[in-house]
Amino acid sequence: MSKIFSESELLIATHCENEGIINANKAKYPDADNASYHPLIRDTDACFESSFSAVQLAKKYNTRLHILHISTAKELQLFTNMFPLADKRITSEVCVHHLHFTADDYAQYGNLIKCNPAIKAPENKAALWEALLDDRLDIIATDHAPHTWEEKQQPYQKAPSGVPLVQHSLPLMLQYVKEGRITLEKVVEKMCHAPAQCFRISKRGYIREGYYADLVLVDMNEPTTVSKANILYKCAWSPFEGHTFPASVRYTFINGNLAYKNGRVNDTVRGQRLTFDR
Repeated sequence: MSKIFSESELLIATHCENEGIINANKAKYPDADNASYHPLIRDTDACFESSFSAVQLAKKYNTRLHILHISTAKELQLFTNMFPLADKRITSEVCVHHLHFTADDYAQYGNLIKCNPAIKAPENKAALWEALLDDRLDIIATDHAPHTWEEKQQPYQKAPSGVPLVQHSLPLMLQYVKEGRITLEKVVEKMCHAPAQCFRISKRGYIREGYYADLVLVDMNEPTTVSKANILYKCAWSPFEGHTFPASVRYTFINGNLAYKNGRVNDTVRGQRLTFDR
């Protein structure tokens, strides 16, 4: 790891969980038979110790580091809002499922919300929201992982970790806009501007002349209920099935081309390779 951090001229993006701690916890819970054990096995210390190690290496070598899907209150002490994003050498992101679900939800959803890092106790969710709004956390992400329904129905220890989230990430954040938890401008900043700036993606993330027209048009007053009929994931399920979002996505443009309109995907529209300002 020292060799990687000392020699890299590019941003290093890390999934931080300490496997030694996780394996020790697995030994503590050999009879774990449901998803409520997941935040006990992949616990706060496993996340913090790994993130702390990555931050130490980044500071030692002045490496550009981005830590993915922060899930604990303890990790937030590793990040700062003392500098604008453009000046940060260490950045981080939070996923929509860690902003929405807590460990209390395993009783209802079970393996459907089993993911790595694990969804943890409610106090972590509250701390993540605070850090997102005060800019210690820089990006809202999804960690999209569309495992099949059949895979998720296996016993806890065999069921894969991951949740399909891309389609419903924006409607979920628009729900929190409607609830007054976050402003629409902040959602745009964290889901559009900040990713483009953080990864130095060329001509994307903003509505500007000369930029690629990647646009989403939403109706803030048209509720959408998630059902099998309107799920677009090829895995054909979502933990949000039956949930009604208070707003809806009406149109999506990719590179100026209409890719989605009122529930229908235009399969002829494709993306293209990203370029970077580096």
